[in-house]
Amino acid sequence: MNIPREPRSLFGDILDWMLVPLLLLWPVSVVAIWLVAQGIANRPFDRELGELARTLSRRVTVSPAHSAPQGVPVQVSLSEASAAILRGDPSDAVFFQVLGVRGEWVAGDRQLPVPDEAPAAPGELRFRDDEVLGQAVRVAYLWLPPSKTVGSGAMPPLVQVAETLEKRSQLATEIARGVLLSQFAILPLAVLLVWFALLRGFRPLNALQLRIRQRASDDLSPIDERLAPEEVSPLVGAINDLLARLDRSIAAQKHFLADAAHQLKTPLAGLRTQAELAEREVDAGGDARAAKRSLHQIARSSQRAAHLVNQLLSMARAEDREQALRETVFNLAALATETVRDFVPRALEAGVDLGYEGPEAKSDAAPRLRGQPVLVRELIRNLVDNALQYTPRGGTVTLRLCTQGAQAVLQVEDNGPGIAEAERELVFQPFYRAVDNEVEGGSGLGLAIVREIAQRHGGSVVVDTPPPGREPAGTCVTVRLPLRAAP
Repeated sequence: MNIPREPRSLFGDILDWMLVPLLLLWPVSVVAIWLVAQGIANRPFDRELGELARTLSRRVTVSPAHSAPQGVPVQVSLSEASAAILRGDPSDAVFFQVLGVRGEWVAGDRQLPVPDEAPAAPGELRFRDDEVLGQAVRVAYLWLPPSKTVGSGAMPPLVQVAETLEKRSQLATEIARGVLLSQFAILPLAVLLVWFALLRGFRPLNALQLRIRQRASDDLSPIDERLAPEEVSPLVGAINDLLARLDRSIAAQKHFLADAAHQLKTPLAGLRTQAELAEREVDAGGDARAAKRSLHQIARSSQRAAHLVNQLLSMARAEDREQALRETVFNLAALATETVRDFVPRALEAGVDLGYEGPEAKSDAAPRLRGQPVLVRELIRNLVDNALQYTPRGGTVTLRLCTQGAQAVLQVEDNGPGIAEAERELVFQPFYRAVDNEVEGGSGLGLAIVREIAQRHGGSVVVDTPPPGREPAGTCVTVRLPLRAAP
């Protein structure tokens, strides 16, 4: 069971495509703001921490080993007051450390880790993130200048100052909170502005829709593209093209109906006239043969009317779009031979030699098509019917079937009066009949039906003359249909 899909809202789709990415990007922006806030918060505290490290390095003295006090070449002259100031931060714990020329501890906190890297240029201040006693810390460190080193192979003394991250975290949180609070206020406002912007942007479409709804049902004039937004102009152009094609189609249908009414009026008027004549003959007690002639004319007029109605029904079936969905694979040779057999009694009555040249229906050479066998049978019937109608007594009509490459070629050839070259394209128009070839009972729909069915199956049809040597020249109608082609 196919459930009809509800129409989509263009307004809703655009709103979704604008707001959903905005809402998805918002958590990303929160993370980005937090990282930026941390970077901003780190910079002033890094400068302060670096100054502490430089201040501490100026308190370090390095002496030659032979003249060093107590044999220790690296000494730190740090008073208790200075140490108290160094550790006097009320928010964060501060650690410092001084290592000697052999990496030995000289002063400060022993638990401060040593940087896992080669000594940098003396005096170059560096920073790193580390841990002390399970606490995350920011460390500023530098190696002392070479002028203070002693002995060969000795390492430059290392000075480190570290502090925990409480102040930095508080400042980063305050920065992020200030930015995010403004975002919380701006986000609903942005959604509201987007909503109103879309409402305003769709206003010209609503006006265009209103103008189209207010049109009369028979007004197929083009829509003024200048009144539509630039983005909708291609759609309006396509609608105008559709309206133009629809106008031409309706005009063609009106013309077709007028022609059909005119064609039906003639046999119906004949029926009425002959019926009235027969009635008067019977009332007057006239000749029975006259009444019989009138009845014969009634029969012929009714037969002509029935033939025209059948042709109109065939034309309607050929133009039916829904039938294109009901396709199947069928044997074209079987359809051709069956149609020829159906017309044999009529051909015998008309004194016309009707024949078939082509593969047998059961042979492997019989071409097979994918399409609508009912319509293709109607195509063949109209070709044979036309040929029999215009071929004089003693003439011949031949139906040929063969394959050429990926096409099935169907030909109906007769030795009737033929069709003038100037009229060979006109005969495919509904109700058109060649001036020199008008016969009683013709409707002018046969070849129009043939072309419609051939085009519906992806094929073509042309009218030509048979090869030289035939008297009279006659007509040859050739239909080419793709093998196993979908309509």
